[in-house]
Amino acid sequence: MVSDLKKQIRNVPDFPIKGIQFKDITTLLADPTSFQETIDLISHRYFDKKIDAVVGIEARGFVMGAALAYKLGTGVILVRKSGKLPYKTVSATYDLEYGKDKLEIHADAITPGMRVVIADDVLATGGTVSAVSGLLTSMGAEIVECCFLAELLFLKGREKLSGQKVFSLIEFDE
Repeated sequence: MVSDLKKQIRNVPDFPIKGIQFKDITTLLADPTSFQETIDLISHRYFDKKIDAVVGIEARGFVMGAALAYKLGTGVILVRKSGKLPYKTVSATYDLEYGKDKLEIHADAITPGMRVVIADDVLATGGTVSAVSGLLTSMGAEIVECCFLAELLFLKGREKLSGQKVFSLIEFDE
C-alpha cells in the first residue's frame, strides 16, 4: 500500500531553485483514495497516545495536520510564516535547503504539558521542523512525535531532530 502511495508523488526538477528535486505531494492529495489511505495509516499511530492537538506547519503541513487532527478528534494548531497570524506570536528562525525563513505560532496556542504531534508533508534537511520543535518545547508542549508524509533520507533531516521521535510514511533514498 505504501509503495502505491509513493508512486503518487511526482518529482519536479529544479524547483524552487536549480538543483532541487522537489517532491510534489499535490498529486497524492488530489487522489481521494490515496489521501484517505495516507491519513488512515498515519492516524492509527496516535489513537491510543492521548494527543491534545496536531501542529501543522505552513503550508502543506496544514493539509496533513488538519486531516490528522480531524481523524484523531483533536484541534489543529497552525505554525505560519512571519506576519500571517493576527494575534500575539512567538517566533523561530530556521534554515531551508535553499535559504532562511521565520515561523510564528500564537503565543497562547500551547499550554504547558499539552501533548502534540507535529505534522508536515516532507522531512528534508530538518531545519523547519527543528525550529518548530524548539518553539513548542520552549512553550511547554510535550512532543509525542514528528510525523511526515515523506522523508528525503539522503538529506539527513532526522539528525536535526535528535531526542524527538520521528515517523515518515514514505521514504526516498534519492
